[in-house]
Amino acid sequence: MEQIPVIAIFDVGKTNKKLFLFDENYKIVFERTARFTETHDEDGDPCENLDSLRLSVFDSLREIFKHKEFDLKAVNFSTYGASFVYVDEDGSPLTPLYNYLKPYPPELGKQFYETYGDEARFAHETASPVLGNLNSGLQLYRLKYQQPEVFNKVKYALHLPQYMSYLLSGQMVTDLTSIGCHTALWDFSKNTYHEWLNREGILPKMAPLKPADGVLSAVFPGSTYSVGIGLHDSSAALIPYLVSFNMPFVLISTGTWSISLNPFNQTPLTEEELKNDCLNYLQYKGSPVKASRLFTGYEYEQQVKRIAAHFNQDAIRYRTMNFAPAIVARLQTKDAPQSKPQEGELQKSAFEQRNLADFSNDTEAYHQLMIDIVQQQTISTGYVLQGCKVQRIFVDGGFSKNTVFMHLLAFAFPHLEVYAASMAQATAVGTALAIHQAWNTKSLPHDLIELKYYSGVQNEVV
Repeated sequence: MEQIPVIAIFDVGKTNKKLFLFDENYKIVFERTARFTETHDEDGDPCENLDSLRLSVFDSLREIFKHKEFDLKAVNFSTYGASFVYVDEDGSPLTPLYNYLKPYPPELGKQFYETYGDEARFAHETASPVLGNLNSGLQLYRLKYQQPEVFNKVKYALHLPQYMSYLLSGQMVTDLTSIGCHTALWDFSKNTYHEWLNREGILPKMAPLKPADGVLSAVFPGSTYSVGIGLHDSSAALIPYLVSFNMPFVLISTGTWSISLNPFNQTPLTEEELKNDCLNYLQYKGSPVKASRLFTGYEYEQQVKRIAAHFNQDAIRYRTMNFAPAIVARLQTKDAPQSKPQEGELQKSAFEQRNLADFSNDTEAYHQLMIDIVQQQTISTGYVLQGCKVQRIFVDGGFSKNTVFMHLLAFAFPHLEVYAASMAQATAVGTALAIHQAWNTKSLPHDLIELKYYSGVQNEVV
């Protein structure tokens, strides 16, 4: 039997850990999902079970090799960001995998910014809003001052994707997509590490930088597959779009967070943008991606429950609610436009303050919710559109399937082409595409993404 050449992708989210095998046409030929029970760090805070994660990599590989129909050509990894594994000279972890939601000590934060300049200036230099442990560089700073004996034993601080790569390659490296994402490690104006790392003696603990499209050899005797160095998941999800489209675009990736990504915008972040949760990523080729974030998915879920409870409806019905332009027109005539929020207030919802008794039925209330959400989205996406000519907006994730959201977004951006984009497992596919040349004998595919066009009056599949 002729074997199928495949790449294995470990896609590690906070909740679900997924393994995919893709063939050379980027079709999924095998998948497995696992969930691990969290453990706790020395302070009692919940954290990832690093041992379970490490063992799952080897167990999964053993399972793949049992499937004789597959010829494993490469392995790569994508994981959530802002998570360091501190390893010693032997590559053994020295601490738990601290959760980026762990509270950051206020006194240490104060000490840091008193030493390295005010928050606004530092945030501008590093394109990183002040986010505590979500600024993973500050986790290293914390380790140095709270656990100096552990800090002194650290050979390298590896972001989680690179630690997983190390398990198979035996080589410790650093990747730009993990470094360049609200970490407070990278100076975007100088395109290198920020000077504070050198002053704190942290720079030697950063492993050598390697390009995200590079590969390493597997460490196990007899292994012939290549090992990617791993990517930050937000950057990986952008890769299929960068591969598929040359015309400038913005991608709005929706889920719990709604993240607007513009890989064609090279303008520096302003103080106002930083205060409104804008940041820069580094994409896998090394250039900046301007991004803005909204906590829209969480907001949507809470308000839909409120509407359903008030009108005694099943919340499931809103998943397939059709767009009603007459209702929107009526709501917009009786409703004064909302004023632009003050700096730092973009996450606040207008709908949260609305009285549901003002609406005649749940359909009307739901459309008002979506009007308010799209109003927020328009401001948030507008930040990454400034200073850059873009022709298309792509929406993927949950809201791409919401016709009310999509129609309203098309109304909000009448000068742009607005598309709902759908593709299965964009993060995993992007992680595979990053090292395409290392494992795939075929040319890059051009049918990865299905688009549905929306305008103010019609929609059609393209």
